[in-house]
Amino acid sequence: MLSNKNTVYKYLLIAVGVIAIDQIVKMLVYNYMVKGPSGEIHIFGEFFKLHYLTNKGMAFGLEFSWLKNSKLALTLLRLVAVGGIVYYLSWLVKKNASSGLLWCMALILGGAIGNVVDSTFYGVLLDNAPSNAPYAWFHGQVIDMFYIDIWEGCLDIPFIGRKCMALWPVFNVADASIFIGITFILIFQKRYFGQSEDEETTDDKVGVSNLETKND
Repeated sequence: MLSNKNTVYKYLLIAVGVIAIDQIVKMLVYNYMVKGPSGEIHIFGEFFKLHYLTNKGMAFGLEFSWLKNSKLALTLLRLVAVGGIVYYLSWLVKKNASSGLLWCMALILGGAIGNVVDSTFYGVLLDNAPSNAPYAWFHGQVIDMFYIDIWEGCLDIPFIGRKCMALWPVFNVADASIFIGITFILIFQKRYFGQSEDEETTDDKVGVSNLETKND
């Protein structure tokens, strides 16, 4: 039991590390960068830039624009998701899941909490809640800064009209952490989830073998 607890703490510390890095980067951007194109810092020419903006949506700027008071709903959804991820991570540890899967879940957890901090507190601490927000708590806007500029322009879309967009949205450390965790789970899902099944099958075979030995 002690070993499992220590393992849970280990992966929770990984999540805390992601949160710390995410919040440090966001505070540096908030304090030292100018919003929008005028404050861009070019890292690799036009391809990779630091571009300070805030968004009230999910990772990579996605949002529930069709939902009334969508920002509050999104923040509450994030809080519920964090609780679910913590529970699932603890369950995986008890099941002796692959360390790779546990690393991925820790990255996802850290990223989720990183953006929850923005949504929950930034509306008050940084006074960045949207002007139409009914109150500041739980309406903070997430700070983004990493911009991979693959393509940006405007398109005339049938039945929708002219829409300006970027091929790759601006994101932050928390978004990147979530993306990496999910991507590795998808790539190595057979290894991550097959291992537990193999171990259970082996245990079943050993149990049957022991039972047959006793019967003999």
